Amino acid sequence: MKVLISLTMSFVLMLIVSSHLFAEDDDGFQSIFDGETLEGWEAPIMSYWSVQDGAITAQSTESNPCTSNQFLVWEGGDVADFELKAKFRLAGNRGNSGIQFRSKIDKDGMGIGYQADILPGGPWCGAIADEYTGRVPLMVPNGHKTIVDIDGKRTSTRVSDPISLKKPGEWNDYHIIARGHRILLKINGQQTAEFIDNDAKGFDASGILALQLRSGPAMKVQFKEIRLKQLP
Repeated sequence: MKVLISLTMSFVLMLIVSSHLFAEDDDGFQSIFDGETLEGWEAPIMSYWSVQDGAITAQSTESNPCTSNQFLVWEGGDVADFELKAKFRLAGNRGNSGIQFRSKIDKDGMGIGYQADILPGGPWCGAIADEYTGRVPLMVPNGHKTIVDIDGKRTSTRVSDPISLKKPGEWNDYHIIARGHRILLKINGQQTAEFIDNDAKGFDASGILALQLRSGPAMKVQFKEIRLKQLP
């Protein structure tokens, strides 16, 4: 009888574990960072990048200053319509970073295209920037919705209170949703930016996914639990 009960309990436990695993698979997200190495990620200068605390870590120092923006590119292919979820934090809530998407890397190693910005607060926190394309750099400020028409005319409207990051040392959640001409950003569950990009010249339908280390004063930014879902 004891053996039968033990076997029954083991079987039930196995079902619970299996059910949990299948539930994770069913949401369609796949981990694109193994939590231990930088396998599958590449940057022109890898000395800025490492894995610390189970997180991809970008760091500039006085002895290794960052004089031009650096990008660590995911080598899994381009993204088009997708959702991305990741945790991030800025050391001491100081610095400037972002997640580049539907972008390309130019001959100088610069990311060109959309970026989900990361700052402690202010208009650029949770904003959508358009790096190095000749358009307005801050396309959608924190707490705004921006619509760009076919001719490139931009209309931006305040739709929510701007957000700030959690206290220094705490992890924040980023959620990026891009489908067709609509892009939506959320930080810690709150919508920070919505972008409808109908610009005939500026719209990017697909491109690389990358993490940014901003040039300037010494800083440290970390990313973990990076999960991607490609949308049909």
